[in-house]
Amino acid sequence: MHTMPHTGPWADLIVYPESDGKPMADNTWQARWIITLYNNLRSCFDPAEVFIAADLLWYPEEGKISVSFAPDVMVVFGRPDGDRPSWMPWREEGLNPQVVFEVLSPSNSQVEMMRKLQAYELYGVEELIVIDPGRHPGDAEHFASWVREGNSLKAQETGREAWTSPRLGVRFSYEGDRIVVEDRSGSRFRTFESLKSQLDAEKQRAEAEQRKAEAEKQRADEAHAELERLRARLRELES
Repeated sequence: MHTMPHTGPWADLIVYPESDGKPMADNTWQARWIITLYNNLRSCFDPAEVFIAADLLWYPEEGKISVSFAPDVMVVFGRPDGDRPSWMPWREEGLNPQVVFEVLSPSNSQVEMMRKLQAYELYGVEELIVIDPGRHPGDAEHFASWVREGNSLKAQETGREAWTSPRLGVRFSYEGDRIVVEDRSGSRFRTFESLKSQLDAEKQRAEAEQRKAEAEKQRADEAHAELERLRARLRELES
């Protein structure tokens, strides 16, 4: 959706705040989901063609600083990655986010989420994906999705079935009480903890290979020294 430019004489003097004063996350499991989505989505797309941000203020209408949103994660196709103080579509070829993620926290009310849905619908979002990590540690996780049909965002009735984002090509499914997210190749989205475990395992393998190489070098050095000793002894016997 293209926004109408604010062309009054004070347009260049308008200051768009870079913070709404709210925390990125209310708890660790919400923060973990936001970070996991942000980092893995960045690895899915060419940074020259797709902009991805977490908790970035988005001003859909130029000149209206009272109208802003801060999606937990947003994806904009058709714009390059890079630093921005906030998302202002009039500086980005008129592009608003096409895909928005919201990760629920205990502070989110049903009324608030309905207002967000209506706002995202109004400003041209193509897909809204909501992740519910549970209200308490250990709670079952759930996801829900909405896809644009005409001027409306329509809920996708997936129940416990797998669902693939039409725009992202990312697949959401369940494994017990946990949500599993996979990229186009079928690789699972990795959390920091799983990446750290992988790095630790690779480090241990590398250290074991290094110890093995050092032991083999030591044996080779000892064999070479023994060969030289025998050659020296042979020369003594021949003289």
